[in-house]
Amino acid sequence: MPNILVTNDDGVNASGIQALAAALDAIGTVTVIAPERNWSAAGHPKTLHKPMRLTPVAWPDGRTAYACSGAPSDCVALAMLGATDVTFDLVVSGINSSYNLSSDVFYSGTVAGAMESIIHGVPALAVSLGGVESGPASQSVAEAAAAGIAAEIATEALAQTLPPYTLLNINLPRLSRADLRGVQTTRLGRRIYRDVLDTRKDPSGRPYYWIGGEVPTGFPEEGSDIGAVENGYVSITPLGIDLTSYATLAQLDGWRLPTVGAA
Repeated sequence: MPNILVTNDDGVNASGIQALAAALDAIGTVTVIAPERNWSAAGHPKTLHKPMRLTPVAWPDGRTAYACSGAPSDCVALAMLGATDVTFDLVVSGINSSYNLSSDVFYSGTVAGAMESIIHGVPALAVSLGGVESGPASQSVAEAAAAGIAAEIATEALAQTLPPYTLLNINLPRLSRADLRGVQTTRLGRRIYRDVLDTRKDPSGRPYYWIGGEVPTGFPEEGSDIGAVENGYVSITPLGIDLTSYATLAQLDGWRLPTVGAA
């Protein structure tokens, strides 16, 4: 059976990762390494300035998971570099407790865990579930649906072999499996953030800041991840490492760029 690493950014004891690991047990040998605390919106850090630890954690189902003192990307890096003496065939990161759509992927610790995997040449899935505003299902019902669907996609990803350095970013509205309208392959959409800076002062009169605001929205365009989930579909968006803007690269050929070096 394939070896599957499961991680997340909500923390090792989050209900979503427990549902995900249980569903993946049916298709492979599952190892769980997840952060010891919440790392939501942590992006893709790499811990180099201090040591990291893996601490065994007993889950309610009797499984031993490992709590990592680092970020989601660190969890995957430790596994890939041999901390568990296992060679992994697939990494599945999630189930996140809110969407990771459009430019959310640059902030997301969930996606960072999957991205770290493909940097090491191992295919990956990132799985995220919309918040309470995205559907009426209870958390347990929606997570069960997401976990089962993720396991089916993981089975196909292992069978079909994803292209090198590619992950699948999966988002689901908070619906039961019966209420989901289907599955769509999508592109990244266009996110709208309504961040607000809250400036306060501490007792010494020094300013400090919170970044808050409303839940992000977006343009529900046909063919986009945002359009899919807002219409009740599961969204699957393939993502890669290459961020090059090839259209701009071609345009730069016509620029008057500086002349340097020997003539």
